[in-house]
Amino acid sequence: MPTRNGWLLILLGGVLIAVGRLLGLWELFIIGFGAMALVVLAAISVGLTRIRVRARRRVSPARVHVGDDGRVDIALSNAGRRSPILRIRDQVAGTGGVDVTAGPLERGETTTVAYRLPTSSRGPLQLGPLTIEISDPFALASITVAAGSTTEITVLPRVLPVGPVPHTSGDDPHGGAHMPTASGRSGEDFYALRQYTVGDDLRRVHWRSTARHGELMVRQHEVPWQGRLTVLLDNRTGSHDAETFETAVTVAASVLSASARRQDLVRLVTTDGGDSGFSSGGSHLDALLHFLAVIHPVGRGSLQKTLSSLQRDGSGGVLLAALGEGAATEVDTVLRLRNRYGRVFVVSALRDSASRRESLTLTRPFPTATVLSVADRESFLNGWERAVSGRVRVAGR
Repeated sequence: MPTRNGWLLILLGGVLIAVGRLLGLWELFIIGFGAMALVVLAAISVGLTRIRVRARRRVSPARVHVGDDGRVDIALSNAGRRSPILRIRDQVAGTGGVDVTAGPLERGETTTVAYRLPTSSRGPLQLGPLTIEISDPFALASITVAAGSTTEITVLPRVLPVGPVPHTSGDDPHGGAHMPTASGRSGEDFYALRQYTVGDDLRRVHWRSTARHGELMVRQHEVPWQGRLTVLLDNRTGSHDAETFETAVTVAASVLSASARRQDLVRLVTTDGGDSGFSSGGSHLDALLHFLAVIHPVGRGSLQKTLSSLQRDGSGGVLLAALGEGAATEVDTVLRLRNRYGRVFVVSALRDSASRRESLTLTRPFPTATVLSVADRESFLNGWERAVSGRVRVAGR
């Protein structure tokens, strides 16, 4: 098929033929005919070209967050004769696609081309289909062959480097000290029996079980404590604009990730009725981040009903509410849950442009409750560090 250059040359050839016939200049007629014939020969040459190039796409890193330097590598291998210069085109949803050039490749030769993955927004991102375009040396004609299928990845929410929520204490039934990091080497309560490993204290050997199993068994002592975090994300349409909702999602993803890395039990609740339940571990965190990657504000849902549910089944630990710039009464309603949770944080994302120009507001209206009003991720980073460290300015002072 003629390329843009090919069609222009055909048009020029037609004009020269017409002018040559009109003026009786056979030289122009011959030049115009030759130009058109060159395009036809290029198309025939390209059409007869056969390639056996295989392409394989690989995305790195495996987990891509908003703002990450994502990269797509396309590995090309030639199983046929020497290939011409290859123009690889990969469709990327939301963009005009990506074009990279490779080759020529000798028989059995492999090479890799790469491009940067767009990670400016969260959510599913489809790559492909992948095609290879072959053209003649003058770029007058080309053909396109399929070289790869589509790949769908999920760009996860931005995760900021924040610290986990503080440990709760007092009347919180789930409060306590840090969990031991080396099982069997700290704590005083008997937890279980396990096989002996090098370095275990021989005084913990359980000789009766050792005789029964025929191998050394030791008493494992652990403190059965695990922190709890409930994150409430307000995803009502009226509470956010596009920017404040992204801030709220970033807050939720960052704090969930920080606490999950500490092996806390974490839970995500949304105002449209979503509830992940408590769990820990990498797979649970991955599920939460993938959910946050595709969540959008919805018209249904009620903050009051969600808070009433949390009030009924309050299970201790820490509650973090990521809200929009709502009414002060909504913040007060959230703060009433401090009698069901060891600590309550409320983060309100500012929407009004005038409010965004103001400095960060950070207040602690009660000993176990903190309210942050933030304009962007930078102000949240600064405010969260002060909030979890206890360096909080009391309102009105």
